[in-house]
Amino acid sequence: MGRRRGAGRNWAVMAVIGLAGPLVAVPAAADEQATEPAERVEWGACPEEVAAEAPGIECGLVPVPLDHSDPEGAQIEIMVSRLASQNPDQRRGVLMFNPGGPGGSGLTMPADLVSRGLPAEVADSYDLIGMDTRGVGYSAPISCGFTADQDYRGAIPPYAVDDAAVLDQAAASEAVAARCAANDRDGRLRHVSTANTARDLDLIREALGESKTSFYGASYGTALGAAYASMFPERSDRIVLDSNIGDTHLDHEGMRRYGLGAEETFPDFARWAAERHDEYGLGDSEEEVRQTYFALAERLDETPADTVGGPVDGGLFRLATFVGLYSELSYPATAQAWQELRDSDPEAGEPADGTPDTGAAVPGTRPATDAGLSPYDNSWSVFLAVTCNDVEWPEDVDTYRRSVAEDRERYPLFGAASANAMPCASWSSGPSEPPVEVLDEGPGNVLIVQNRRDPVTPHLGGVLLDEKFGQRSRLVSVDGSGHGVYVNGDNACAHDVTTAFLVGGDLPEQDISCPA
Repeated sequence: MGRRRGAGRNWAVMAVIGLAGPLVAVPAAADEQATEPAERVEWGACPEEVAAEAPGIECGLVPVPLDHSDPEGAQIEIMVSRLASQNPDQRRGVLMFNPGGPGGSGLTMPADLVSRGLPAEVADSYDLIGMDTRGVGYSAPISCGFTADQDYRGAIPPYAVDDAAVLDQAAASEAVAARCAANDRDGRLRHVSTANTARDLDLIREALGESKTSFYGASYGTALGAAYASMFPERSDRIVLDSNIGDTHLDHEGMRRYGLGAEETFPDFARWAAERHDEYGLGDSEEEVRQTYFALAERLDETPADTVGGPVDGGLFRLATFVGLYSELSYPATAQAWQELRDSDPEAGEPADGTPDTGAAVPGTRPATDAGLSPYDNSWSVFLAVTCNDVEWPEDVDTYRRSVAEDRERYPLFGAASANAMPCASWSSGPSEPPVEVLDEGPGNVLIVQNRRDPVTPHLGGVLLDEKFGQRSRLVSVDGSGHGVYVNGDNACAHDVTTAFLVGGDLPEQDISCPA
């Protein structure tokens, strides 16, 4: 039980960086200038651990400038993977993937999606291309030096129980930003951004010998896809954006929408738990389950539970519950964890199991090579680099104090976490360029798919991005719950619309609402 408890906590920390951030419309001359033709990718064996997870996949390296404003300067290499079409007569091009994060590895993503049900007609239509984007895994990885014993929970700040907790978090965030700056010994950190990654995608397209590329991005991957379609509209083919953050970057207001997502999605879990009150005893109505949540959180704020995996306070309980809303598959483990925490006696000294065992880690996360580092050091570092380099964040702690106070009231389940201070408030380098602006001029080739209830990328994100793209996009809204629609979800309507678009290029004539 101790091992399961620990795994659950680690996944809870990491899953929220699989979220997901506005990129800037760079002047055309900056990204359309002529360059020497890229060398073609030389395909060969993938690294051993990648090959073990995705048999049949092949890998190669694509050189790109560390600094795209200095294309003849220092170069880094991006590792890409390929699952080639097995039907040359149907092959029409390449389909690139990004799993989100930022910070998640995408090398095994083509094989992962095929194993989970990516339609054969899609796999036949494209060479499926995965990659570790710049800074990630095998592509010039960066590190903030997060150690295994450091009390750092990843993307989302801890829930602020009061105003003093915001001040404490601001100080902790400043220390994290300083740690990242101190560990940036090779100067890579400042160049890890969504705009630069989109430029990398275009060089990868060229190295693959393609005049255009299609793209599927999930969560933060929607920001990257929106950036590419805006920076290189005529070189974008068919773009699918699944579970959208609402722009090409994640900023303070985007983070605050996690609170909205939790409020919209929690009733699905509460209804599920209420229907199983005889099994879990968490309440026989949605309202009673909600009351149980607040009662447990407040008790753990006062007295953290001593579990076999370590102490669980109210902040960690709220975070684990938030992650438990990502999929109905996590509901049983979440309910069991609530049950065990509710039944534990804080005065008895008996350890409980504590947090949900989701049974998974973030796709593609790579263990640290330095035994002293957290296995999530690289993923956390990339999340911070991209998020903080993409857009200016408020530096004044009073901004976060006001945001937390407001969101504790309007989004009481989780708002006082996602509105709390981030290391971006103290980031040393800051954005080197404005965020990429979503471009509404160009081909109508963007399909936006979105669950109506998603804890981390609420439906509003899909609406906002659809509005920014104008006539270039169509929005498919699904009467569903959780994070992820295409392949990762089971809605036949959304599945069929997305497949038809990828295979035949059939962008719906108008927005679509898919029933449950």
